[in-house]
Amino acid sequence: MSGEMKRIVAKPLTRENFAEFGEVIDTNCDSHYPINAGKCERYHALARVEAAGPDGHVIINIFKGTPYPFPLKLSMVERHPFGSQAFIPLSPRPYLVVVCHDIGDGPGEPHAFVAAPGQGVNYPRNLWHGVLTPIGENQDFVVVDRGGTGPNLEEFHFSHPYEIVLPEGF
Repeated sequence: MSGEMKRIVAKPLTRENFAEFGEVIDTNCDSHYPINAGKCERYHALARVEAAGPDGHVIINIFKGTPYPFPLKLSMVERHPFGSQAFIPLSPRPYLVVVCHDIGDGPGEPHAFVAAPGQGVNYPRNLWHGVLTPIGENQDFVVVDRGGTGPNLEEFHFSHPYEIVLPEGF
């Protein structure tokens, strides 16, 4: 890539356009049924949690995210070799999702999505992804990921940053 920043326009997050990267967590699916005498609707098996490696186990966290200015200058992505990582927003706000395929010697070109209010994502282990990026205001997330020993974080710094822009109307 030349010395100039390549521009990437984020697109809406859907199950179809995100399937090659991970799972969308929302209630727009067919895997639901009533429980508790019909007083509750269960949306079942929306994502698969992975927890491998030494002493691997599933943990639940709360992350408090601070928004970044847009257009976003994306200079780094990360991945987790031993576990998946799911982000489930606690407020009905959009946020940015950035992911990259692995091309052998690091991440490929980023793909950017805007998660609609109420949508979560699950990244499988080893998927390169951007950091938590709320849009416009602070946002809290439940994060389900892997605990245990061993290095479960790899960062990659691009030689030239990418510029991520939100779609028109944002």
